[in-house]
Amino acid sequence: MDTQREWLEKDYYAVLGVDSKASAKEISKAYRTLARKYHPDTNQGDAKAEERFKEISAANDVIGDEKIRKRYDEFRRLGGGGFGGYNPRGADGPGDLGDLSDLLGGLFGGGAARGGRGFGGFGPMPGMDLQARLTLSFEEAVQGVTKTVRLTSEVLRQPMEVNVRIPAGVSNGQRIRVPGKGAPSSDGGDAGDLLVTITITAHAIFERDGANLLVTVPVTFAEAALGADIKVPTLAGTTVTVRIPPGTPSGKVLRIRGRGVMSGSQTGDLLVTVNVHVPSEVSAEERSLIEKLADVSEPAPRSELGV
Repeated sequence: MDTQREWLEKDYYAVLGVDSKASAKEISKAYRTLARKYHPDTNQGDAKAEERFKEISAANDVIGDEKIRKRYDEFRRLGGGGFGGYNPRGADGPGDLGDLSDLLGGLFGGGAARGGRGFGGFGPMPGMDLQARLTLSFEEAVQGVTKTVRLTSEVLRQPMEVNVRIPAGVSNGQRIRVPGKGAPSSDGGDAGDLLVTITITAHAIFERDGANLLVTVPVTFAEAALGADIKVPTLAGTTVTVRIPPGTPSGKVLRIRGRGVMSGSQTGDLLVTVNVHVPSEVSAEERSLIEKLADVSEPAPRSELGV
């Protein structure tokens, strides 16, 4: 089925179970819910579920993309909402489609004069956008990387590989658009786009908060109480020396400027959380010294708790 006929015959809002006035957020939520329910991985061997999943995905490719959704809505509005409500030959047989062609000829980038051979004099229809997922390591997401994505889809003539350049500082769940790398047009129009959703694996040491890197560093009681210079790891594999001020409490956050994530012209900071380490076991000498310290220490300030 060519794209124009499919758009006229398919009510993609009904496919996703949403109103034609639904927000982008409502459409996305409906798609995710249905995709999880009918995904082939959870319905192995169920041909009906697989077909339903393809239908859901096709609907999301159209009305889940704001640009294509506008074209789809306008196309169906002017075309009569489907072959059931619009007879291209007129009520009594062949008719003149000139008025419809004039009205819709520029909707998709030009009419028959531009080489379109679509229904009713439409110009070439753009191909559909394709969806893909790409998993990156924590370092790749921070530093940027070029990855190859292998695409397989029923709208492609054969599987193809696309190089996707991931910019430095990409976020988990962010979607990267690669223009012109989607499905080809069925009638000579521009190809669709490739939309790549990014998943970032966790790091053993670091976390991210926007452009800032977060790391927790254990220190001894003596270092926290008396102050010390300690070495802190960076994502680049080097270390930076950080001054722990005397009397630093556990949970204190120290900021190292310019050692975070570089994204465009902005570079975040490295935020170091101090964690005072309490040993689970102590030697006899350590116990003796700690007991002497306890004898000369002021009581903990627990009066605020009423105890």
